[in-house]
Amino acid sequence: MSDRWFLFTQFEFPWELGPQDGRYLVRAGRGAEPEHVIVLGTLGARKRPPTHGQLWSAATRSGSRKRPVEPEPEPAPVATARATIVDPLSVSAERQAKAWLAELDGEREIGLAIAALNRVLHFHRIAAADPHVREVSPEQALVIRVGWGEGEQVADGLWTHAVELPWRGPGGVRRKRIGDRAAALRPQERLAVLLGGRGAALVCEDLVLRARADLEQGRLAHAAIELRGAYAAALAELPAEGREDLAIRIAELEKLHDGVEAQARAALVVPGGEPPQTADDTSAQELDEEVVRHALGRLEAALRARTAAGFTLQ
Repeated sequence: MSDRWFLFTQFEFPWELGPQDGRYLVRAGRGAEPEHVIVLGTLGARKRPPTHGQLWSAATRSGSRKRPVEPEPEPAPVATARATIVDPLSVSAERQAKAWLAELDGEREIGLAIAALNRVLHFHRIAAADPHVREVSPEQALVIRVGWGEGEQVADGLWTHAVELPWRGPGGVRRKRIGDRAAALRPQERLAVLLGGRGAALVCEDLVLRARADLEQGRLAHAAIELRGAYAAALAELPAEGREDLAIRIAELEKLHDGVEAQARAALVVPGGEPPQTADDTSAQELDEEVVRHALGRLEAALRARTAAGFTLQ
């Protein structure tokens, strides 16, 4: 019987996450103690051909020749990615691990684990210069597990004891159920409008989504800069539509605009750089999450109002 047990949260996703299989040690900063060990593994599917300019071997090239396929082919095998987020501080007795599981705040634990995993994916996107690497959410997981195991077990994504954990996040239940049929159909209706060329997809809508993703992943500086772009686009695009029902909301966004600009400038101040030259220099303002969160929420509300009574048609 082991005298050291490691606690973990584990997700499985029906696609490859991006980084190579292996173990990744995550620290908050240089010299800081490890916060998580992230173990990534790919299960149950053949490897894809090399990408990003990697050279193909002769065997790979020969296997890539065109060949006929059946008119009703079987589904191609899908890669499943297993991500195990391990607490590097072990417990010395199995009863401690059982107590941890009994007192577990599932929503909090899942949130912390997904944030740690997304940090790895965010840095991989930058390191690989691959804009198509995406972050993940608990709703996308095929399964979520929590448990404990010996060091070599969890280092391989395995365990001594684990349970499946239903996701009961902001939507109330795992795999969000939308009770209102009209609300469920609305995204599909708008998709049809956009695909049919009968509606406008605004630049600010995409920028808002990027700002929200950054904010939810704790990248406040990124969110502030994305939000500045979203506000600049929104204050050009929304008035141009001539919607009288949006006049009050547009006026609210105009009032918030200066604060958004100040937050973006604060996000670009280099730590340890020169102090502001004057007392009223807005670059002296520190990043304030509440300011960014409030301004983002108000812009999101304006965009929801834009489509609440029907979709904007060209």
